[in-house]
Amino acid sequence: MFLGSFKYSVDKKGRLSIPANFKKYVNEAANETFVMTRGIVQCIDVYPQDFWKDEVLSRINQIDDFDNEEASFKRLLLELAAENKLDAQSRLLVPKNLLEFAGIEKEVFILGQNKKIEIWNPDTYENQKKENLKPFAEIAKQIMQKKNK
Repeated sequence: MFLGSFKYSVDKKGRLSIPANFKKYVNEAANETFVMTRGIVQCIDVYPQDFWKDEVLSRINQIDDFDNEEASFKRLLLELAAENKLDAQSRLLVPKNLLEFAGIEKEVFILGQNKKIEIWNPDTYENQKKENLKPFAEIAKQIMQKKNK
């Protein structure tokens, strides 16, 4: 499971080191390969290949291509998607179009989201947190009560 956050930088070629704390949780079945796509906000979602195939792809396959809204979502999700394997230095090559989507130039904020990793421009992440006007305790109560029912 991916937990915690880290500040790293992306090199000129678009390579980003995966934190050692995260790498140890990547299943052998992922073959050190990750699928990256746009997040639902201005960040990059990074999934180990096995989780993508077992969990995410099965949900994508349920999307109705004859429903305009569902088909549009699928197009937007997959248009920037890419799959890459870690190099010998445990770096992941992030495509330029995804870096541009997330507004990332050099510095990155890497956030563990349990089964996926999010890659953010640090300023965008801080702004996103400030936009959430509800206190954390209120959000936690609302969300966790829903999940217990």
